[in-house]
Amino acid sequence: MLAIVAILVVVVYTVGAPLRAGPADEQSAEAAALEQLEAEKATKYREIRDAEMDHRTGKLDEADWRAVDRQLRAEAVVILREIDRLGGGEPAPDR
Repeated sequence: MLAIVAILVVVVYTVGAPLRAGPADEQSAEAAALEQLEAEKATKYREIRDAEMDHRTGKLDEADWRAVDRQLRAEAVVILREIDRLGGGEPAPDR
């Protein structure tokens, strides 16, 4: 009987963990999301550079390159806006 109670306590504690989550857990989730977005940003920038290289080497003609470039840059803007929304953007330098 004691073993059943002990197992029940462990199950209730484990299942109830999300309900006990505090601001620290929210911050860690936000930090993980920000880290994921930064990785996506780096990947998107690499895709933009690769498309530019393909254009320069003749693998993409002007029209195709413009279409690909426009799409990749639009996707990058979405990522950058999400990073800014999460507060991960670098402050703009004073000029």
